[in-house]
Amino acid sequence: MALYKVKVFSRFERFWHWTQALLIFTLLFSGMGIHGFYQVLSFEKLVWLHVAAALSLITLWIFAIFWHLTTGNWRHYLPTTQGMGKVVRYYAYGIFKGEEHPYRKRFWHKHNPLQALAYLGLKLGLFPVLWITGLLYLSYGLWSQGPVTASTLQWVAVVHTFFAFLMAAFVIIHVYLITTGHGFLQHLMPMITGYDEVELTDAERAYLEEDEPGRIIE
Repeated sequence: MALYKVKVFSRFERFWHWTQALLIFTLLFSGMGIHGFYQVLSFEKLVWLHVAAALSLITLWIFAIFWHLTTGNWRHYLPTTQGMGKVVRYYAYGIFKGEEHPYRKRFWHKHNPLQALAYLGLKLGLFPVLWITGLLYLSYGLWSQGPVTASTLQWVAVVHTFFAFLMAAFVIIHVYLITTGHGFLQHLMPMITGYDEVELTDAERAYLEEDEPGRIIE
């Protein structure tokens, strides 16, 4: 397989990525303020900002899930053990020795095995827990009079906050990894322009040149 400049991130995917990033930063900012880490805005404004950002993010996620399912892009998140050991070794050791990344993006596998596993964990684990606990906390008035006690709300808040810290850790690691390897801009530009270097088989190249010529640059 040879390397080609291919549009791997569509316009919607880039919009989804940057809008999601903005909303997540807004949620982390307002959430820390609600917990008393700082006092820039009033508690009421922070709660309003947090709820508005959360509902906007849930709406965005619903559209993104529909897009992934209808376009077939969900395939990029299927985890595989092939090459996993080399990628883990690279991030644990090789990256600090200036070694080349062992994984090359492919047409239907633009995420390396560790990325695919991490993103799948986010989409099937971390995000849903944040959705459910956040909506439970927001709708407490609807179920507080039933058999559930106030202690349940406390646990809902604890779980929500714990997973929010996990989200913050992911963001920090994600931003850090962008700065590694060949440089910040090389990792960042594909999510701005949509184009990245991808390995293509002869069949994949022929398909793109025939059916989607705008996605490939010679």
